[in-house]
Amino acid sequence: MPKNLPTAVAQSFEDIKQTNEHGAEYWSARDLQNLLGYSQWRRFEDVIKRAITSCKESGNEPSNHFADAGKMVGLGSGSKRDVDDYHLSRFACYLIAQNGNPQKSEIAYAQRYFAIQTRKQELSEQLAADLERLELRKQTAEEFKALSGAAQQAGVQNRMFGVFHDAGYKGLYGGMGKADIQAYKKIPDKHQLMDRMNATELAANQFRMTQTRDKLARDAINNQQHAIKTHEQVGKEVREAIKRIGGTLPEHIPPAEHIKDVEKRVKQSTPKMELDQRDAGGLLGESTNSEQHQ
Repeated sequence: MPKNLPTAVAQSFEDIKQTNEHGAEYWSARDLQNLLGYSQWRRFEDVIKRAITSCKESGNEPSNHFADAGKMVGLGSGSKRDVDDYHLSRFACYLIAQNGNPQKSEIAYAQRYFAIQTRKQELSEQLAADLERLELRKQTAEEFKALSGAAQQAGVQNRMFGVFHDAGYKGLYGGMGKADIQAYKKIPDKHQLMDRMNATELAANQFRMTQTRDKLARDAINNQQHAIKTHEQVGKEVREAIKRIGGTLPEHIPPAEHIKDVEKRVKQSTPKMELDQRDAGGLLGESTNSEQHQ
């Protein structure tokens, strides 16, 4: 089982896989919609259309990976009706994940999974780890922005954003704020703290921010001090969870290589998005290859 996608989600993805008349694996877009956290078909179909454009731009034939299809769904009355659907290749699922909303935890996990799995044959273990860290860094940056917006709606004034974000660090890092953490880890002031976090530390901070954002909305918090205390408390809860499972507390995780150096290394080694013959055939399976040799 791929380690980069939570077991339940990875298993669900494989569980909904089907096989067509060409012997090729495919996924129903309607099934994938639910797995990736989209409640509205209209919004998910927009993601599919962006993925089709990405497929063209990557030099691959969209019709090999996205096929219009209908699906019968049950109604409350016991009757059924036909709804729009797509049959998707594994490559199409990858492109959909890349074009989805990264603020959805399901999309974030899927992006990490497919980004690594699609290229795993071409990447060394080091590059696979680099790619995972880059994805996590991108996601934490997005989550930081989303949390700032949630904080503003919860009554945090712009001049107090630094205090608000520091409260989350203090909860997670046993009372240390951002400046204290950098001093403790001997990270230069000119470096962004998250640029020096490894994948484990980034994931812990992403979880802290996601849970804080959800709690601010769920509890309808509209008071600056309450919002700040909430962020610190969520940080403490995440810290306690790390303790309970025997994980390394974040302040004890050594600083990682600067993310810009990782990005540079990956760019120099990034493989082309050229698919092998079987994957290029997508929904047509082996029939595409046999036709090319006739």
